Amino acid sequence: MNWAISRRAQQLTSSAIREILKVTERPEVISFAGGLPSPATFPVAEMEAAVARVFADNPQAALQYAATEGYLPLREFVAKRYQVDVERVLITTGSQQALDLIAKVMIDPGSPVLVETPSYLGALQAFSLFEPEFVSVPTDDQGLLPESLTAELTAGARFLYALPNFQNPTGRRLPLERRQALVARARGLGLLLVEDDPYGELSYAGSQLPSLLSMNPDGVIYMGSFSKILAPGMRLGFVIAPPELHFKLCQAKQASDLHTPSFTQRIAYETIRDGLLERHIPTIRELYGKQCRFMLDSLARHMPEGVRWNAPEGGMFIWVELPEGLDSMALLEQAVQRNVAYVPGAPFYASNPRRNTLRLAFVTVSPERIEQGVAILGELFRQAIDAAAPQAKAA
Repeated sequence: MNWAISRRAQQLTSSAIREILKVTERPEVISFAGGLPSPATFPVAEMEAAVARVFADNPQAALQYAATEGYLPLREFVAKRYQVDVERVLITTGSQQALDLIAKVMIDPGSPVLVETPSYLGALQAFSLFEPEFVSVPTDDQGLLPESLTAELTAGARFLYALPNFQNPTGRRLPLERRQALVARARGLGLLLVEDDPYGELSYAGSQLPSLLSMNPDGVIYMGSFSKILAPGMRLGFVIAPPELHFKLCQAKQASDLHTPSFTQRIAYETIRDGLLERHIPTIRELYGKQCRFMLDSLARHMPEGVRWNAPEGGMFIWVELPEGLDSMALLEQAVQRNVAYVPGAPFYASNPRRNTLRLAFVTVSPERIEQGVAILGELFRQAIDAAAPQAKAA
């Protein structure tokens, strides 16, 4: 039957990453595609003990409906960690729900929304459902350029969405002086900042930098996640927002799912309440730092001349640029035929995509398979560069 579906639903598209991940389910495929945390970092024993305590202490409450704002001890934990009032904290079902709630509260059709170039694909998807007018903010190898935020560029904008720490997809970190300039300029323009920070704890080179939230608590919506420091299967994130926006986000969440599962919230709190994160996060940083160095060394050995990449100081991703004229999406099919997968860069752009870019994730692949996979990609890219050379000369 021809069911009538909404115009909004008709505009829905699948994530390019999720489609690629279907291919990577084959065990022979070396996948640099999924931005998945390493299962080796999941604190399984600690969480198992936490589940036992939750059932022993108050199982009925853990299995009952709960407050929309979230489990109060967990909210208090977040508030203390980020030095904010607990009334500003909302627990969400993963940070992806936070993106959805922010979009519902802030975006009308045609509303200007500022995003980095490139930006997180999941955010672009969540926002697109509400039909904004995306405005791409210029960036360079260090991230967003604060001086580009003019009155003309930001006119009518509902917010600027930014990932200052080890951005997905590029892995870059916004320097301190740019953070200060960004906050000052946003304050002067009356521009709300949405700070998405799932990777901020994963620094393995250099000290951590202050959040935009800490610089301007009343002008920033801050998003955080337990997925990268505990386990993504918990589906736990949080939003810290100014009071008037916090109230509207709570109302939107009530209409969405009433509340994030109280059972998983209590398990998370029981797991981390005794200082686990301070003991656990350094082990994640050490592992991811080693993995990153393995991949950087492999890239240096195997990539042909003309291919560029960054050296991130944290997070889970390396951003690669092929010579102009090559299309990483077109090359992906050949890579998969050779049992290697990556994510093409084009879907991460709100406009004017750079098709010669791609993202490599390194935290779930063994050093041996990193070496093998990068060698295969190096040979593939070398062949593509050689094939394009005669055409370039002819042109």
